[in-house]
Amino acid sequence: MRVRQALFALILAGAVACGGVRPPASAPQAPSGAPPPLPRLQREIAVLLDAPELKRVSWGIDIRSLDRDEILYARDPQKLLLPASNEKVITLAAAAERLDWDFRFTTELSLTGPVDAGVLYGNLVVTGSGDPSLDDWDGKASGLFRQWAAELKARGVSAVTGGVIGDDNRLPDDVLGAGWAWDDLDRSFATGTGALQFNQNTARLVIAPGSAVGEPALASIQPPGSGLSVRNSVKTSAQQGPLSIETRRGAGSPVLEVRGTVPLGATTVVRNVSVVNPTLYFVTALRDALIASGIEIRGAALDVDDLFGQSAMEYGAPVITYRSPPLSALAVTMMKMSQNLFAETLLQAAGGPPAVRGQLAAWGIEDGSVVVADGSGLSRYNMATAAAFVAVLTHVYRDQRLRGPFEASLPVAGRDGTLDDRMKGTAAEGNAHAKTGAFSNARGLTGYVRSADGESIVFSILANNFGTTPDVIERTADAIVVKLAEFSRR
Repeated sequence: MRVRQALFALILAGAVACGGVRPPASAPQAPSGAPPPLPRLQREIAVLLDAPELKRVSWGIDIRSLDRDEILYARDPQKLLLPASNEKVITLAAAAERLDWDFRFTTELSLTGPVDAGVLYGNLVVTGSGDPSLDDWDGKASGLFRQWAAELKARGVSAVTGGVIGDDNRLPDDVLGAGWAWDDLDRSFATGTGALQFNQNTARLVIAPGSAVGEPALASIQPPGSGLSVRNSVKTSAQQGPLSIETRRGAGSPVLEVRGTVPLGATTVVRNVSVVNPTLYFVTALRDALIASGIEIRGAALDVDDLFGQSAMEYGAPVITYRSPPLSALAVTMMKMSQNLFAETLLQAAGGPPAVRGQLAAWGIEDGSVVVADGSGLSRYNMATAAAFVAVLTHVYRDQRLRGPFEASLPVAGRDGTLDDRMKGTAAEGNAHAKTGAFSNARGLTGYVRSADGESIVFSILANNFGTTPDVIERTADAIVVKLAEFSRR
């Protein structure tokens, strides 16, 4: 045997010397016994998901290469699950397709009577189409309302004999999403939508301790016009006592119940709460701002629906027309901050759930793979598969009209939005662009990431019905995305 091996070696050496046989070109080789890169990635993801603390989780996962149109990993990608705020991915994609990124909401001011010697003999009417971005938490709305006052004065209006009327008939009134939990309806993330919206349809509940232990705390709503009345049961506790505030408001009720304790000497506690009538809230703020700017308003602030028999009020062409930032800008707030009101308003502007379902069908999204109940994902009637999310994001990625602004709206891992403190110091930081989703017993992470080789990857990771803490689910999803960012085929 040794003689034959030696003879073969001599023959091979001679052949190489004569140029007859060339040795194989050198190439990087995986370590002996190591699986190829893709099976190794799949095994590593499976190990993460099969951890003992995750044994009761219902997963729906779909991960694909956009460059190769190849499945990288899947676990029950066709399982219908609650998407939570991942629903906003579907809402924004459909709204951008139906409305275009340059779409803007309009708000108009009109007069119902003549102006003589500085006096408007009639009402000032403000007509909205749903702009969700008019808020005053940063002073923006106050500045805009002062500008409107200056424009009215320039047109000779310094007094109004009537009131400020809100015409909200371009959209349905105070729409709540189907299937929203009743005990969420007082919260700032569960406000109804309408054609006129102010401060994201939320007001501030301000609570301060009383003067002695056992005394009632002080509670008020700011600013005026929320339509809320407070039933305050909060007590002042000892200085080192607990701070515990709970609020409740029944559907359609103006009474906000506030219970709990606040420590003696504590600083003021502020909670954002949803308002009762967004239209009335808007026109109250506008009326107050006009008066503060020197325009006399003799009548009240009113919702047009409260003017009996005058819901079809006649008035002339708008004297002021304000246009919101474009959809591309509104989308950034909606997605990075997971702002529910923006999503619900865009859903209405795009034609509601039937229009979204029609758009998904037009894109070839598998029938039955998405159940649309609202635009924000707050409803527990929503359902979707991971495969459907990946199909929507793949369509967006391949459509140059949709892709750029959509990607720019997504939170960036370790940098901003709802991902600002996640995946920091990893290959996914500044790389993964994804929408989060979170409510009790549901978590989701859906978006894009580039591998170590620069390969574009789309993913959707949905988890429902878990028996562990939410942070374990989020860390697992993050770890998967980090592995995708580290993945190399070399």
